[in-house]
Amino acid sequence: MILPRRILCAAVLCAALLQAACASRDFSLHSLPAETPASDNAIAIQRSQAALAQLQAAAAAAAKAPGTALTPMDVPPLQTYDPWERMNRMTYRFNARFDEHVFLPVANGYRRLPQPVRTGVSDFFSNLSEVVSVVNYVVQLRPAPGVRSLGRFVINSTLGLGGLFDVAAQFHIPSAPTGFGPTLARWGVHPGPYLVLPLLGPSTVRDGFGFLVDYGTAYAIDVAHLYRGDVAWALTPLNAVDQRANTSFRYYASGSPFEYDTIRFLYVRKALLEDDALRLWRRPVSPDPQAPAGR
Repeated sequence: MILPRRILCAAVLCAALLQAACASRDFSLHSLPAETPASDNAIAIQRSQAALAQLQAAAAAAAKAPGTALTPMDVPPLQTYDPWERMNRMTYRFNARFDEHVFLPVANGYRRLPQPVRTGVSDFFSNLSEVVSVVNYVVQLRPAPGVRSLGRFVINSTLGLGGLFDVAAQFHIPSAPTGFGPTLARWGVHPGPYLVLPLLGPSTVRDGFGFLVDYGTAYAIDVAHLYRGDVAWALTPLNAVDQRANTSFRYYASGSPFEYDTIRFLYVRKALLEDDALRLWRRPVSPDPQAPAGR
C-alpha cells in the first residue's frame, strides 16, 4: 500500500522526535541544568545531525519504493535558526525561575476564585482583543473574518455586559483572534531568528515586533479609556495572570534536558506551517535539507 507523501513525512518526523526524546524522572525545576551553553550546543548539534542523517536515510529508502515520489528534500530539517542561542537559553531559565517563584503562585491563588468570575475575566479580555483583530484583518485584506470579529465585539460589548459574557458564541460566531505578526506573515515577511522574550516566552523577531504593534494599537484606540485611564495599571497584570492560570504548560515538567530544543523546534515549525496557510501569494522555493528551519 502506497502512503501519501504528507502522511509518510509525518510518520518519519514523529519517529525521529521519539528517538530524540530523553527523559529523567528526577529532573525538576528545582534542579535546573548546569549553565554550560558550549557543551549544550555541542550535544544539541550532534543529536540534530544524527537525527537528520536518520531522516534522510529513511526518506531515501522510502523514495525507492515503487509509486512514491518522496525524496530527502521533503524531510523538514530538525535544526532551527537560533543565532542568539546563548542569550535565549539564559532568558528561558530566567522565565522558568520567575514562573516558579512568582507567576505560578499568583496564578494558583487566582484559580481559587469562583469559576464564573474567572470565565468573566477571560471573556472580557478576549472581547477587548477583537478590536486589534478587526484592525489586522483589514490590513490582511480578509473582510469576512474582520466582520465576524467586529460582530463579536458589538454583541459581547452590549448583550454580554461589556464582554463579561461571550454571547456571540451562543449565536455560533466563533472567536478567531489575529495580530500584527500574522499580518506580516500574510504579506510575506519571514519569521526571522528564534527569540525567547522575557516573561512572554518563545517567539521570533517578527512575532515579538508584532506583539509591540498590537499593544500600541490597543493603546491608540483606547476602548472605554481602559488603556489610559485609572485602571490601566491593573489590566496588563490581570490579563497575564488569567492567561497563565488557563495554561497547563510547566517548565521542565517533561523531565527532558532537551526541552529548550524541543520547544524551539515545535514553535518555529508551527510558525512556518501557519505562514504557508496565511501567505497571500506562493513563492517557489528550493528547500535545502541542510538549512536550519526558519532561516
